[in-house]
Amino acid sequence: MTHSEKQDLTTGPVAAHLRRQGTPFALGLVAIFSFEVADLFFISRLGNVPLAAVSFTMPVIWLIYGIGIGFEAGAASCVSRAIGRKDQEQARRLTTDTVVLGTLVALLLCFAGLRSIEPVFSLLGATPEVMPLITDYMTVWYWVAPMDIALWASLASIRARGNTLLESKVIAVAALLNLILDPILIFGLFGFPRLEIQGAALATLSATGLMLLFTLGYLHLKLKVYANPLAPVYVIFDSWRHMLHIGIPAMITNAIIPVSSGIVVAMIATFGVDAVAGFGVAMRIEPIFLIPFYALSAVSSPFFGQNFGSGQFDRLFEARQVITRFCLGFGLALAVVLILIAKPLTGVFSKSESIQMVAVHYLWIVTLSYGAYGLVMSVNAAFNGMGKPLPGVFISACRVIVVFLPLAFLGRHLIGLEGLFTATLLSNLLMGAVAFTWLGRQINQAKPIDPAPSA
Repeated sequence: MTHSEKQDLTTGPVAAHLRRQGTPFALGLVAIFSFEVADLFFISRLGNVPLAAVSFTMPVIWLIYGIGIGFEAGAASCVSRAIGRKDQEQARRLTTDTVVLGTLVALLLCFAGLRSIEPVFSLLGATPEVMPLITDYMTVWYWVAPMDIALWASLASIRARGNTLLESKVIAVAALLNLILDPILIFGLFGFPRLEIQGAALATLSATGLMLLFTLGYLHLKLKVYANPLAPVYVIFDSWRHMLHIGIPAMITNAIIPVSSGIVVAMIATFGVDAVAGFGVAMRIEPIFLIPFYALSAVSSPFFGQNFGSGQFDRLFEARQVITRFCLGFGLALAVVLILIAKPLTGVFSKSESIQMVAVHYLWIVTLSYGAYGLVMSVNAAFNGMGKPLPGVFISACRVIVVFLPLAFLGRHLIGLEGLFTATLLSNLLMGAVAFTWLGRQINQAKPIDPAPSA
C-alpha cells in the first residue's frame, strides 16, 4: 500500500486502517502521559503535601485541556471531511485558522487563570498549607496552555490527513525532554537552582515550547499544511464558523468531565489532604492504561470524517463493530491486570498507607468500566468526525450530570469514598450502552435510502 493510500481512509480494510493509524498515536500517548507520571514520581519524592498540591491542580488543567481538545476535534473533523472531498485548499485554511483561534483563546485563559489562582483553588478545597505550592506550580503551568493548544491543533490537522506517525514522534521527543528536565529543575542538579514543584511546571513549559517551534516550522516548510493567516476577515470567520460547529460542542463535552472532577476533588477534600493525594495518584496512573482507548477515539474522528464525507456508510457500520469489540475485549483484560497490580503500582508513588489505599480502591472499582468508557470516547469522536457533535454532548452531559453526580453524592453519603468510585463505574457502563445504540441510529439516519427497483 502506497503512502497516499495509507492516508486515504475511504478504501482498504477498516480494522487495518484503525490499527495502523491508532498504533503510532498510542505510542505517542504513552510519551505524552509520561509527562504526568514523571511529574508525579519526582514530586512524590518531595513529600505528601506537594503531591496533594499537584492533585488539586488537575481539574483546572484538565478543563483547559478539554477546551484545547475542542479545537483539536474541530480541526480533525473539518479537515478530514475536506480531505474526503479532495479539497486541499480548504483543509489548509481550516488548519491555519483553527491554530490561530485556539492560541488566542488559550492566551485569554492563561491571563484569567493567573489572576484567579487563590479563589479558584480555595473553591476546590485547597488548604492554606498547600496554596503556596499550587501558586508556584500554576503561575508557570498556565503559560503551557497556549503552546499546548497550538501544538495539538496543528498535529490534529496532520492526523486528519491520515498521518499519525509524525504526531507520535513529536510527542515522544517532548516527553523525553520533559523526563530529562524534570529532575534537573525539581532537585537542582548540575548547578541549576532547586525549584521543586515549580521546576516540574517549568520542565513541561520548556519541552512543549521547543516542540511547538519544531512542529510549526516542519509543517509549514516541509508539509505545507498552513494557509496565509492574513486572509480576508470574512474568509477567516467562515472557517472559524465551520470549525466551531464541532469545536464548541467538543469543548462542552470535554469540559464536563474536569468540572465534575473538581466537584469530586472538593468532596474528597472533606476526607483530608491524604485522600486528595491518593485520588491524584490514581488520576495520574489511570490515563496510561486508557491510552489504547484515547488512541482509538483520536483516529475514529478522521476515519468517520473521511468516510462520511465520501458517503461510505457501510464502512461506518463496520468501524462501529470493530471499535466495540476492541473496547469491550481490551477493557476486560485491562480490568484483570489492574486489579492484580494496583497495590504495588500505587506504592511506587507513595509509601503512605492512607494515600495508597485511596488510589488502590479507585482502581479496583473503576477499572471494571474502562471498556465502556473507551466506547463512549470513540463514539463521541465518531459523531464529531461525521459533523454531528450534539449527540456526543448529550451523552457526556448525561453521563456526568444525570447519572454520575447524583450517584456520587448518594454513594458518598452511604459508603464514603468507595461510593464516589462506584458512581463512576455505573455511569460508564450505562452510557457505554447508550453510545453504541445511538451511533448506529445516527448512521442509519444519515444513510441515503436506496430507491425502489423499477418494475
